[in-house]
Amino acid sequence: MRFSMIKPVLLALAICLSVNGCATRALAPVEVNLVAINDFHGQLEAHDKTYAFKGEPKRTIRVGGIDTLGGALKAWRAEDPQLLLVGAGDLLGATPAMSSMWADEPTVEAMNLLGLRLSSVGNHEFDRGTAELLRQQNGGCVSPSPGKACKLRAQFGGAQFAYLSANVVDAITGTPLLPPYRIEEVKGVRIAFIGAVLRNTEQMVSPAGIASVRFLDEVASINRWAAEIRKQDVATIVLLIHEGGTTDEQFDQVDCSRLKGPIVDIVKALDPAIRLVISAHSHQGYQCKIDGRTVTQAESFGHVLTRIKLSIDPQSRSVADIEVRNVLMEQGRFAADPLLATLLAEVKGRSEVVLQRPVARLAVPRISDVLDAAGESPLGDIATDAQLAATRALGAQLVFINHKSLRGELVGSLDGASYSATYAQVAVTHPYGNTLVLMTLTGAQIRAVLEQQNWLASESSGGRRMLQVSDGFSYRWDAQRAAGSRVVPGSMQLNGAAMADQQSYRIAINNFIAQGGDGFTVFKEGTALLDTGILDLDALLNYLAARERAGIPVGSEKSAGRIIHRH
Repeated sequence: MRFSMIKPVLLALAICLSVNGCATRALAPVEVNLVAINDFHGQLEAHDKTYAFKGEPKRTIRVGGIDTLGGALKAWRAEDPQLLLVGAGDLLGATPAMSSMWADEPTVEAMNLLGLRLSSVGNHEFDRGTAELLRQQNGGCVSPSPGKACKLRAQFGGAQFAYLSANVVDAITGTPLLPPYRIEEVKGVRIAFIGAVLRNTEQMVSPAGIASVRFLDEVASINRWAAEIRKQDVATIVLLIHEGGTTDEQFDQVDCSRLKGPIVDIVKALDPAIRLVISAHSHQGYQCKIDGRTVTQAESFGHVLTRIKLSIDPQSRSVADIEVRNVLMEQGRFAADPLLATLLAEVKGRSEVVLQRPVARLAVPRISDVLDAAGESPLGDIATDAQLAATRALGAQLVFINHKSLRGELVGSLDGASYSATYAQVAVTHPYGNTLVLMTLTGAQIRAVLEQQNWLASESSGGRRMLQVSDGFSYRWDAQRAAGSRVVPGSMQLNGAAMADQQSYRIAINNFIAQGGDGFTVFKEGTALLDTGILDLDALLNYLAARERAGIPVGSEKSAGRIIHRH
């Protein structure tokens, strides 16, 4: 037995022997307390969100915010100073402007102040490539975003927590990019944590940024390292994995049983030594049982934290019980942590001048990013038109944007007869920092890339995957036709003229899909490539500014009918 285990056992035995007849009683279990967070996405501020609580009407409450999270953790650490805060990825990336404009360094600083100990990586940690991920981990100012890095602070020290990933390896040597696991000792008990990210990450981020690594099968990688860990005298193994599922049960339903999605098959195939799975990615709150294992997720954006209590039998040094509870981070429920509140006020204050600058007039209160039945959205129309305006002088004839590159709707505030949108409200729609790439494709290749869309939600667990198209381009698709041939022959038109298979066309797309991202691999066949260096957000801002100067508010509640479908 390790010395670290002997001490608590001898203490418990001494207490037991001091009571008559107690020597034969079982020793009290050792309680190890964890708190889990996932999919924070740099949401430093609180949000209003509507919840349906059991037996109550729906109500909107203010949840999240790093000051509230800090207050909750401070209260819980008063109960157990050895509590561990752990994460399951997407802490960074797809973040609001208040974080992204500083290269997400405020979010790293917030996680440090919250006392985060370790986290798996998520797909969004790779948004800016492996080099930027390693900078976020280790610190420094050399970044793909030189205009943002080390602007909040003169120096950036990096994360004080450890990123883990068992299934991301160097493409040449096969060695892990990050530590695959870490063992923590709490109250004399050794707990192992393995980190993993969904295998499909390589389809979700810019291929150029991850060219140096490979993403391996989740289960095979996790079980490989679990076999090594089992030889190291640990009480249990906890999996932190950025993959998840969905259920129609409440976020705080105890032992939910209707969980579906990729996480289910993964959990069923795990090494038996893994008793607890902290999941992520699907932005749902749940605390479920799958084949006797406990599987949790803490919703997203810091709206919920998962409290977990592991009861460890000190004699067998194994998990006797696992209790979980998803706790809503409602503002006012916990006293705000002063250090986190100070950080929030500082970042907000320094960002305010830029973020609150009005940049556009809207004709409607909000421009939706929701796809209609045909697969078109009002925001998609505006964003593609903006990118066409930014690249037309360079020869672009049409633009495609993958719908998933548009992160949220564009919202304005009433200002006289129209609605005013600030920089922050515009920036939230384009959080990835993609650049615009020109390439040449034939008409046949354009039709082929359209056929790579997920036309119907039922065709993919990830839902519809549609391309937004710029003004002047249109086509028809037929849901009754077989997959792979749904574009109606002869329906593709550019500026009123039918497009020919053999004719070449100059298109503009973002650098993510230019490299085959989001499953649009036909774009990799493009020729005469030119990365313009124009950011997608800048294209939108310039387009909105031009409309502002012309006195023409932008936006429509209805799609423009560029994509037409027949059921």
